[in-house]
Amino acid sequence: MSAADDAGRAATAPGEDAPAPTVDRAQYGLAAVLAVVGVWTVVDSAGMGPGFADQVVRPAAFGYVIGSALVVLAVLLAVATARGDRAEGEAGEDVDLDQGTDWRTLAGLAGVLVATIALIDVLGWAIVGALLFAAAATVLGNRHWVRNLLIGAVMSVGSWYGFYVGLGIPIPAGVLDGIL
Repeated sequence: MSAADDAGRAATAPGEDAPAPTVDRAQYGLAAVLAVVGVWTVVDSAGMGPGFADQVVRPAAFGYVIGSALVVLAVLLAVATARGDRAEGEAGEDVDLDQGTDWRTLAGLAGVLVATIALIDVLGWAIVGALLFAAAATVLGNRHWVRNLLIGAVMSVGSWYGFYVGLGIPIPAGVLDGIL
């Protein structure tokens, strides 16, 4: 007999049955979302063009790999949930398990993301990325506004050049079109 068996028996009084484990339906929901996104990714990849003749790996290959991996993960999660596997709660020293969700911070971050989506075409990534970083850092408790804006500006302009120039992926320049 193992220590886990002893601990499980000590939790129930003699003559009582152990309580039935509850089914975590949220894990089934996550598995369903993973499966839908995986299938959608594979189907969407099937409609991609052939790319260039000199490419060894066609563009659709990445979609097939990622979509298939999502479907496999969805199946594994559903099987694990059906077996009764449950994730352990975080026991890290930086997490207070007795505290509830901080809805004010969550709403602030959601507002920052909505503003980013609304403004990216008009202002462009370089400006909106800097504002995204600064606003998210401020919502999470950092009060160094100028430093947040400077760090955000360096990161957003650097990532803009990395994608636009380095990878050839067009990212909206917005009001800075012609300057960047």
